[in-house]
Amino acid sequence: MPLSPQTRADLASALEEAAREAGDIARGWFREGDKTTARVWNKAGGSPVTEADVSVDAFLKVRLSQILPEAGWLSEETRDDPARLDSRLVWIVDPIDGTRAFLNGIPDWSVAIALLVDGVPTLGVVHAPAREGFYEAQAGAGARLNGTPIATGTRQALAGANVAGPKTMVDALARRSGPFGAVTKVPSLALRIARVASGEHDLALVTANARDWDLAAADLVLAEAGGTLSDSAGAAPLYNRPEPVHGVLVAASRALHPRLVEAMTSDDTDGRRPAAAG
Repeated sequence: MPLSPQTRADLASALEEAAREAGDIARGWFREGDKTTARVWNKAGGSPVTEADVSVDAFLKVRLSQILPEAGWLSEETRDDPARLDSRLVWIVDPIDGTRAFLNGIPDWSVAIALLVDGVPTLGVVHAPAREGFYEAQAGAGARLNGTPIATGTRQALAGANVAGPKTMVDALARRSGPFGAVTKVPSLALRIARVASGEHDLALVTANARDWDLAAADLVLAEAGGTLSDSAGAAPLYNRPEPVHGVLVAASRALHPRLVEAMTSDDTDGRRPAAAG
């Protein structure tokens, strides 16, 4: 079910409008440097959710279903409907990626939305309202940040690279590659990967158990900017499976990615391999 260029352009415009409005809804509860004004509770498993997550999710479910009524739906905050598995078009949504950052007044959170066509991300948006960053991509049409085309960095070596990811993974990788330059923690996985697309980071590391909604939109943005997201062995993530869960993932420019995979799969000096940080 390929989308015509005009249909895709129309969908991209409608998606941008919906994502920006969703970001405005979320910002109504966000307080930079302070706790959110939204009600907060814990889901099964202990992860937090706020009324902002739920409100944004409800808004997007209605708006995106109006835009493309035939599409399936997979979202962090909506009960999974197996009917999506038979849909060639599927919306993948994280209403607030980085909820812990959001509720603690840290601006590194995002609204992440992707449209899959036959399991492949075709439209993607990673909107970081508190950072005034709007990343968007269409398959085959490049990626943009705030309307300006973006591309990954040109670094060829891992040593000295700027990396975003959890300390345990960064330290384990550094034992193989040499010391890194700047190391940044970005709570939103989608934003972490999108910043590789824009060249702000050279590479990003993601621990096991990320979900489709954390990744699909940023995966497309990165690919269209000249980068690659894969598991630690170099295989591309697969989307819209019965269990939308992923293992350890790495992201980098296409030039740097093979070196990153090689380092991830090589033996450590003491015979250990890097462990997931949870």
